[in-house]
Amino acid sequence: MKTLKLVILPLLVCTLFILTAFFEESNETERINRSSEVLTSFGKLKESIPDDLLKNYEGIVVIPKLINAGLGVGVKSGKGVAVVKLANGKWSDPVFITLTGGSVGLQFGIQAVDLILVFKHKGALTKVKNGDFTLGGDASVTAGPLGRNASASTDHKFDAEIYSYSRSKGVFAGISINGSNLGIDKSANKAFYGSNISAPTIFERGISTDAAVANFKLILSSL
Repeated sequence: MKTLKLVILPLLVCTLFILTAFFEESNETERINRSSEVLTSFGKLKESIPDDLLKNYEGIVVIPKLINAGLGVGVKSGKGVAVVKLANGKWSDPVFITLTGGSVGLQFGIQAVDLILVFKHKGALTKVKNGDFTLGGDASVTAGPLGRNASASTDHKFDAEIYSYSRSKGVFAGISINGSNLGIDKSANKAFYGSNISAPTIFERGISTDAAVANFKLILSSL
């Protein structure tokens, strides 16, 4: 069994690398555009993220085509963007982030999942500046409620630190991301913003005039 795992793990890692390279965006602008497409597709679903949740929570992470692969052991890998609400209620500029994780157990198959994480407090996202942020460790993650007016129809109390929404092939699909790490993609931030600007500074200023950024914020605000 041990020998089998030694064979399977490198195979899985290689497969994941190839798939990530296949699905990965060609540049940072494309990553923002794909994140906008994810928001748009979620917004078209009848059973989607509740309006009150988006209104009252302070941070959003969008990861298009998160690779979730399993072959005896599981590996997750994806790249996306994160934004937080500013003092004026508008959304910040996007910070480029990564998500990676692994698990052990009986699991087989590979899927690409669009993932949205909704954070109750933006302070949770700003903690990522000091290194990787562990989902389920630094803050609990719960599968999000569905329905535009979930709070009104079910008396649902939005009290989880982070709600997760994952979608595969047009329908919602459960995926466990507890134990996965969020990290700052410093090279992408530098490439897009043109300097070694820190994630907190990007979160704080919210003044980008880039068309892709403006479109992303507009779509998010319209949900």
